[in-house]
Amino acid sequence: MNGFDLPPVTFLWPQLLWLLMALPLLVLLYVWLLRRRKRTALRYANLAIVREALGKGPGWRRHVPPVLMLLSLVAMLLAAARPMASITLPSTQQTIILAMDVSGSMRAEDVQPNRLVASQNAAKAFLAELPRHVKVGIVAFAGSAQVVQPVTLSREDLVTAIDKFQLQRATAIGSAIVVSLSELFPEQRISLTDMTYSRNTDPFAPRGRSLDQPRNNEEKAFQPVEPGSYGSAAIILLTDGQRTTGVDTAEAAKMAADRGVRVYTVGVGTVEGEVIGFEGWSMRVRLDEDTLKDVARTTKAEYFYAGTAENLKQIYQSLSSRLTVEKKETELSGLLALAAAGLAIVAAALSLAWFNRIL
Repeated sequence: MNGFDLPPVTFLWPQLLWLLMALPLLVLLYVWLLRRRKRTALRYANLAIVREALGKGPGWRRHVPPVLMLLSLVAMLLAAARPMASITLPSTQQTIILAMDVSGSMRAEDVQPNRLVASQNAAKAFLAELPRHVKVGIVAFAGSAQVVQPVTLSREDLVTAIDKFQLQRATAIGSAIVVSLSELFPEQRISLTDMTYSRNTDPFAPRGRSLDQPRNNEEKAFQPVEPGSYGSAAIILLTDGQRTTGVDTAEAAKMAADRGVRVYTVGVGTVEGEVIGFEGWSMRVRLDEDTLKDVARTTKAEYFYAGTAENLKQIYQSLSSRLTVEKKETELSGLLALAAAGLAIVAAALSLAWFNRIL
């Protein structure tokens, strides 16, 4: 194995492949014609005179046009069978939601100059490298989550939104995923108000119906799709801490998975954590890698660890290249027909140039 695998090919009309069985007959016919011509030449009494009259024979060149025509016929028959293959192509319809942590722990300086500034710089570099047709929205989250920049093509508006981040208390990772989904699927009316918390009992216990339940008898229930199957959008979730409030992270990840949306998670900081102070209080902030890995695994995405500012930039560069291409089931008939036409033209041109005839 050399690490390069051809994509599997299927055929919409495989019964036409039986026509390829006729190709060996054409080869045998060509060989028979060559032998027949040789036998005709042997009828001359003096072969030396014939060789002198003909000069040096065409040699291998006489076989080139027929071989090219045979390959052209093969390509045409394969095109007629309508081959299909999954090919990696540039994405033509793509939306990315950047869900970025702005909790107080992002002031920690284990990532220079600090976690917040490093994430801002990396996000802006990420936007600069994205193709201009890719739409981006930004969700900022701390104790709650909100859309700070709706989905747009304007890189200037996105950069302005990133520069305006303000640190707040608490970390609502699950809420960030829910708000990101509401931005991607406005027609589904996903709202954090449907997953509010009761203040009379456990402050972290969700209250009310599930988001996937119908609002009334007339509204159809949500139909889940295969995780990772939605190729037109993705969420990049960047955080440095653990969930302390808001929607349960695992429940939010399940919501994303049911909609086929991949949530790529990026952990910033250190697993050991760092003690920080903020508005008169101090606490140790740790990176919850296990939860972020579970989110990525549930949504068929990937988890990335960014221990330094340079790591963070590299991760965003990698995500930029991954999210701007997609695999599509593509019919190859047109390409094969073009190849068949090209081979036929070359065969005719060589035959005309070498032998003053078209085949």
